[in-house]
Amino acid sequence: MTHKIAFFSTKSYDETAFNQVLEKTSAQEIHITYFPHTLDHDTAALCDNADTVCVFVNDTLDKTTLEVLASKGVKHIALRCAGFNNVDLDAATALGILVSRVPAYSPETVAEHTLALILTLNRNTHKAYNRVKEGNFELAGLMGFTLHNKTVGVVGSGKIGKATMKILRGFGCEILCYDPYPDNEVIALGVEYVALNTLLSSADIVSLHCPLTEESHHLINAASIDEMKKGVMLINTSRGGLVDTQAVIDGLKSKQIGYLGLDVYEQESELFFKDLSDDIIQDDRFQRLQTFPNVLITGHQGFFTREALGEIATVTLNNILDFQGNIPKPANFVNLDR
Repeated sequence: MTHKIAFFSTKSYDETAFNQVLEKTSAQEIHITYFPHTLDHDTAALCDNADTVCVFVNDTLDKTTLEVLASKGVKHIALRCAGFNNVDLDAATALGILVSRVPAYSPETVAEHTLALILTLNRNTHKAYNRVKEGNFELAGLMGFTLHNKTVGVVGSGKIGKATMKILRGFGCEILCYDPYPDNEVIALGVEYVALNTLLSSADIVSLHCPLTEESHHLINAASIDEMKKGVMLINTSRGGLVDTQAVIDGLKSKQIGYLGLDVYEQESELFFKDLSDDIIQDDRFQRLQTFPNVLITGHQGFFTREALGEIATVTLNNILDFQGNIPKPANFVNLDR
């Protein structure tokens, strides 16, 4: 019996990665229909006769969308990402729809991008590149700081946070960590767990590596920014909703925040993964962020390596096969016991 998958927010690299993994499996009974559209309550109508819907970070899986999917016979949402904050889990459970995710994929991939943001902001390599291309070899305005011996506060000690800390230790940084659930491996690295306010007030660099939940929404806000060191570097490669954008803009204007590196953005679903170079962007806050010389934004590319895409495709397809065979793994199916 053919297992039909409706695949949303498809890019060419998604299709290539998933088809390569599918060719290596014996699961000939899987048939994927790729849609370039994001999933919402309107495009859910495309899911006639689909058993599984495969989605990404900016697809909308609220109660209304899930009800349409359930009416089409969908029984499984396969997230090809770690986060599931875009899914109404209570509604999915009530409708009998299981939700799977990729809890860990090449954590070093996102950790390395975190360091790329830190180093680029610090040493102004993006500005230096443009100067040299124009024949300008002046160094004024490119002053950085030595990362060695700086204190970095890492919020979240999951796999990505842990991988980031390991790299930072190699640079000779002092590391503080905040996480309600301390990890013995992190402690063994010589990292000290502290209260969040202690981390914020002590760190030269604050890097976010925690999931987006009701509790962590706008973790970085006007009050928490005021607790930080003057001129702090703030990095977010996790989820956009962790940061109150207006508060960060205010922090940049007051120079409380000295550097800002973002790979995610609160309202990114309207912007990221699209070519808007010929359009006028209507998001005034995003446009304001772009005016600051000490802000660096990338379009949610922290996960984007060959190795990570291969792992994402493999785990996602295994989740689909596990669902098909009625042997879902509790670690990967987030509402299995709800």
